[in-house]
Amino acid sequence: MSTLVTNEPQRIHPHRFIMWIAIGSIVMMFAGMTSAYIVKKNQGNWLAIELPVVFWYSTAVILASSVTMYLANTALKAGKTSFYKTLITITAILGIVFISMQWEGFKDLETRGIALIGPQSNSASSFLFVITGLHMLHVLGGVIALIVTFFRSFWGQEGQTNLVPTQIVATYWHFVDVLWIYLFIFYQLIA
Repeated sequence: MSTLVTNEPQRIHPHRFIMWIAIGSIVMMFAGMTSAYIVKKNQGNWLAIELPVVFWYSTAVILASSVTMYLANTALKAGKTSFYKTLITITAILGIVFISMQWEGFKDLETRGIALIGPQSNSASSFLFVITGLHMLHVLGGVIALIVTFFRSFWGQEGQTNLVPTQIVATYWHFVDVLWIYLFIFYQLIA
C-alpha cells in the first residue's frame, strides 16, 4: 500500500502578510524622501550639515536593541518566558533611549545655529529633520508594539505561547534598525 503525499503550499500568517505590506510601504516612503533629498541637494543652496555625535551613539543603541530583540525571540521559542520578558523590556528601553538620543541630536543642531524648520532653516536641515523624525515615529510605534507584546505575555495561560506576535514585532524592530542604518549611511555619504 502506498502513501499519498500532497504538497500544499505553506500559507503566510495574515498578520505577517500585513506586516510585510506595511514594511514595503514604509520602504517606498523613505526611498521617495531620500530621492527627493538627492534631487533637492543637486539644485544648489544646500547646507552641508555634520551630523551630531550623538547620532553615532544612537546607532550603537539601536543595534544593541536589535540584539536584545533577537535574544528575546530566541528565549520565547525556548520557553524561557522570564528571560524573554526581561529582554523585551530592555529592547523597549533601548528604543526609548534611541529616540531620546535622536532628539538630543536635533537640539545639538539647533544650538549650533542650524534651524530645522521655519524661515531660518535650509532645505538640508529640514529634510534631515523630517526624514529622521519620521523614523523616530516608526521606532516609537515599535516601542508601543513591544510594550503591548510584553503585557500580552502576562495574559497568556501558562504553557501556551503564541510566537507569532513576538515574531512580527521582531521583524518590524529589525526593519527599523536596518532602516536607521540605511539613513545613517545615506546621511554620511550623500549629505
